[in-house]
Parts: sequence; structure tokens; C-alpha cells
Amino acid sequence: MVDGKAPQLQPVGFNGARAPAASSTRGSEAPLVDVQPPRIEDLQPSYAKLVPMAEDKRENNWYGSMISGLGVVIGSLGAIPCCVCFPNPYKPVSQGNVGLVTRFGRFSRAEDPGLVRINPLSEKLIMVDVKIQICEVPQQVCMTKDNVTVHLTSVIYYHIIAPHKAAFGISNVRQALIERTQTTLRHVVGARVLQDVIERREEIASSISEIIEEVASGWGVRVESMLIKDIIFSRELQDSLSMAAQSKRIGESKVIAARAEVESAKLMRQAADILSSNAAMQIRYLEAMQQIAKTSGSKVVFLPGANNGPSVLQGNMFSDTGESSNSADAGLNEAFKSQVLENI
Repeated sequence: MVDGKAPQLQPVGFNGARAPAASSTRGSEAPLVDVQPPRIEDLQPSYAKLVPMAEDKRENNWYGSMISGLGVVIGSLGAIPCCVCFPNPYKPVSQGNVGLVTRFGRFSRAEDPGLVRINPLSEKLIMVDVKIQICEVPQQVCMTKDNVTVHLTSVIYYHIIAPHKAAFGISNVRQALIERTQTTLRHVVGARVLQDVIERREEIASSISEIIEEVASGWGVRVESMLIKDIIFSRELQDSLSMAAQSKRIGESKVIAARAEVESAKLMRQAADILSSNAAMQIRYLEAMQQIAKTSGSKVVFLPGANNGPSVLQGNMFSDTGESSNSADAGLNEAFKSQVLENI
């Protein structure tokens, strides 16, 4: 107790270390992200387990045994940092690579990434890259089925799945894949017309990848995917394709305009049929009367007898004239119709 105050006790862990004091703002802090470290098998498969170590009885003769024993002695001396005159037997294998160890020129074993010890006199370490490789195929000139010349550029994604086959079975895996892809590309494109090459690019790439996969598996290589990057045409072909597309669009626009005219003619015919009916004529007569009535001055309007209503009015107007009005009824009707139509 100091100055009348009791000392604050700090929590102690099981190992005797003091635990950090609880903060009042612990609830407001964002939770930490729990990141799991990657496993070794997730980074790279173990090829050392897939490729068994082989023993050769021819290497166990007196000369091979002498060279191997001398290499062990020299390697032990080279492992000492101060002995710079002797080769170091320890070699690093980087992640993403596989170390292939040959003994007297014969494949002996495969080593995973890490520090590997070899015999400096009888063994040799060869590095093989097993990461996914991106191989760009140079521009290839192909002839389609309809005798059109196109220039194609493509790319291949592959990786080595059998390091011993890729290292000892073929001299140059990358160049072999490029040559095989170019040959297959000419064969597949030559069996299709230009329109299929333009529209079905992914289908062509998939078929080429399947053909290459069958051959590449014997080289210890797996083709992940194959993509066609660009399809390049000549200037004349580009102009003809653009003209064809433009003509197609013009033809489609003309067809649309013709269909619109047909629909418009149908609507106009329907409107004419509706307006030529008796009910429509009566409505137009009434509208004409309203327009005439709005003007200044007194007017006398005679309506023709189209239906019962107008005929009654007309009969009332001419009832006092006697038989002479009946003889002039036809002429007056024609005159009144022409006058009303002019007003409309």
C-alpha cells in the first residue's frame, strides 16, 4: 500500500507472464482476421512420394563405391564454412520447383522444396519448374473451309505434373507445345467456315486443348486451358465484312419500315371504315354546327335528313310548303350536304 492506496493486481497467465490489462474500448475495436497458414500440400504436391527411389546394382561396383565415398568426404569438408576450396553438398530447392537428383547420370530420386544434400562427385541436382506456365503461341496463318485466310494468335496455360518425364523424356517442352498447338490450330480452323471461327471461338479452343492434352500427357504436362486471343483479317476482308454487316442492317431497317407502313395502312383502313358509318357522320354534323354557332351573327342552318332525327327536323321546317316541297327535297338535300361538308 502506497499513500493509502492499495496496489492494483495484474492478471498473471499460466506461464508466469503478465497478461495485458483489459481495455475499456475492447468492444469498439474491430475483430482481428484469423488467417490460417497455408499447408505444404496446398502449395505444391509432394513429388518425392510419387517418384520412388531406384537402386542400380551397376553403381555398387568398386569404382562407383570409391567415387561415392570420396564424394562423402569432400562434401563433409565442404559443409564447413571455412573450407571454401571444397564444394558445398547442400543445395536449396525453391518453392514451386522440384529437384531431380541423378546419380552417375541416371535418375535417382526427386526432392521437394527445401535444403537437399547431394554427393558432389556422383550426384547432380536438376531443377524443374512445376508452376503454371503461360505460353504465347506466335501468330499463325490459317485457311478456313471457305478459302478465307485469317491470322490467329493464341495462348496456352500448362504445368508439369511428371517432372521426370518432362526433364528426361523431351528436350524442350515449351517449344513442343507451341509446335503442336500451331499444327492443331491449322487443322481445326481448316475444317470450319469463317463464320464459325468468329462466333465459336471458345468451342474451337476447347477442341484444340483436348487434342493437345492427349499428346502432352505423355510428356508429363497437363494443359489447363487454351485461348484464342485475336483473329486478324486482311484489309479487303475487313471492308467486305463491314459492308455485309452494313447491308444487313439496312435490309433489316427496310423490313421494319415496310412492316410499319403495312400496320399504318391497316389502321387507316379501319379508321376510314369507322368514319364512314352513320354514327360518325352524325358526330361530324354536330361538330360542324358547334363551329358555325360560335361565329358572330345570326344564321339559319338546315341539316340533311341522314337519320330519323334530322329528317324529322327537316320535315317540320318544310311542312308548310305543301306538295312543292316534296319535289325539291332531293335537290335541297344535296345542296345542304355539300354545304356542310365544306364547313367541316
